[in-house]
Amino acid sequence: MESIKGFIIEYKKTIKETLSVINKNGCGICFVVKNRKLLGLVTDGDLRRYFLKENNLECQISDIMNKKFVYFHVQTAASIIRDSFKEDIKYIPLIDDEFNLVDIASITKTHRIQLLEPDLSGNEMNYIQDCLKTNWISSQGQYVKKFEKLFSELHLNRYSLSVSNGTCALHLSLKALDIGMGDEVIVPNITFAACANAVIQAGADPVFCEINKNTWCIKSSEIESLITSKTKAIMVVHLYGQVADIESIKQIALKYGLYLIEDCAEAIGSVFKGKPVGVFGDAATFSFFGNKTISTGEGGMVLFKDKNFASKCKILRDHGMNPDIKYWHDFSGYNYRLTNMQAAVGLAQLERFKSIVEKKIKISYWYESLLHDCDGISQKPVKIKFIKHSNWLYTIILEKNFDKNRVINELFKYGIETRRIFYPLNEMPPYKKFKCSKDLSNSKFISKHGISLPTSVNLQKDDISYIVKCLKKVLVNSYN
Repeated sequence: MESIKGFIIEYKKTIKETLSVINKNGCGICFVVKNRKLLGLVTDGDLRRYFLKENNLECQISDIMNKKFVYFHVQTAASIIRDSFKEDIKYIPLIDDEFNLVDIASITKTHRIQLLEPDLSGNEMNYIQDCLKTNWISSQGQYVKKFEKLFSELHLNRYSLSVSNGTCALHLSLKALDIGMGDEVIVPNITFAACANAVIQAGADPVFCEINKNTWCIKSSEIESLITSKTKAIMVVHLYGQVADIESIKQIALKYGLYLIEDCAEAIGSVFKGKPVGVFGDAATFSFFGNKTISTGEGGMVLFKDKNFASKCKILRDHGMNPDIKYWHDFSGYNYRLTNMQAAVGLAQLERFKSIVEKKIKISYWYESLLHDCDGISQKPVKIKFIKHSNWLYTIILEKNFDKNRVINELFKYGIETRRIFYPLNEMPPYKKFKCSKDLSNSKFISKHGISLPTSVNLQKDDISYIVKCLKKVLVNSYN
C-alpha cells in the first residue's frame, strides 16, 4: 500500500503548502482532507490551470480542489480498482465506511499484478511459531525430516535430501555422481544460468545443446552429436513446467553410459505417463525459491534413486563429515543444509501440493481460452499426450513484428509485471568459450520473442481477464 502521509493536505492549508506536498511526493497529486475525511483531490494540472487565471499562493486549497473524482471503499476487489485506472488516473483514494481516507491504490505498486507470488495461507505460520517456541530453528529439527519424508512419498519414494537452494542441489548432484575436472555435461541452451554455473563449479565443462522449437526444452535429436569421450552426463531441464522428451533422452543416456540429471526447479507437479518429474534420472533437483510453485523462501531438494549416491550426497552437504564419527571428515564438503524453519514452510506447502498445482493448471486453461482470439501471438505452451504440464510460468512467443521489450514496458504501465525468456547461455560472456550446437536458431528466436505472463497461484479469473485485455490492447497499439 502507498504511504498516505505524503499525499494528504488539510483543507485549510494554502496552495503554497499544497505545492510543497506535491513536490515532495513527486506523484503530481495530493488528497484534501478534514480530520481524515476525504473532501477532494488536487493535481499539478489543477494548479497549473489555477495559476493561468490567478496568482494567489495564500488561497485555501479547498477553494480550488476537485470534488468529482474516482474513489473506492477499501474493501473493494482489486480487479474492480484496476479497471478504473486510466492514463490520467494513476492514484485512487480508498475510504472506510465514514469516508475517512485510509489508503491509496496505485497501478504500479499496490495494485500491480506480480509475476509470481507464493501462497502462504496454510500451516506455514503455525509451524514457524512451533520452531520458535521449541528453539529448533537451524538445520536440525523435526520439520526437516518431515519435509524430506513427504517429498519422497510424492516422488515414488526416491531418496530425498533438502538443501539450501536449487543451485546447491545441482552442484551436489554433480559431485555425488563424481562429475568433475575433465568431464562434460550436456545442458540446454535456454535455461537459467544456475545449470551452467553448477557444472563449472563442479570442475566440469557445460556443452550447450539446442532446444526443441515447440517445447523449448532440450532437443533430444541433437544430443548425440554433442557426445564425446569426455561426456559424463546429460542435464535435462523441464522448462516452465513443460516435460522434456524424457523417454528418448533416457535411452540416449543408457546407450552411452551417461548419467541423467533432471532439473525440476520449474516443474514440480509435472507428470509424464503417470509418473512425476524427478523420478526418471539418476538424480533430480528442485528449487523452492520465493517464486516457485512450492516455496520455502530459499531452498531446494535433491532426489536419487540409488541409496549410495544419496548417502554420499548427504555427507557432502554436511561439510563432508562422517555421520557416525563427529568431526571426522571423509570428504571436503559443503554447508548446504536447509533450516528447520524453511522446512516448516515447505511442509505446510506440500500439505496443499495437489491444490496448488491444480490451481496453476487452471490458470493455464484460463489463459488458453481468453487468448484464443488474440492476434500477435505465434505460440502458446503446447499440450502433449501423456504429459501433465504444471504451468510454473505461462509463457508465450510473440510474432516477429512485435518489440518484446516495448510490450513488457507497456504492460507494466497497466500494473502487470511480465518477464522475458532466458537469454541463450552460449551468447553470454562467462559461457562463450564452451562448446555448443552448430545451429542455435531456435534458442535465439524463442529468447528474442518470448515473454512470461503472471502465473501466481492466488490469481483469479478476473485477474487473468484483465491481463489478457491489457495484452490485446498493447499488441494492437504496438502493431499500429
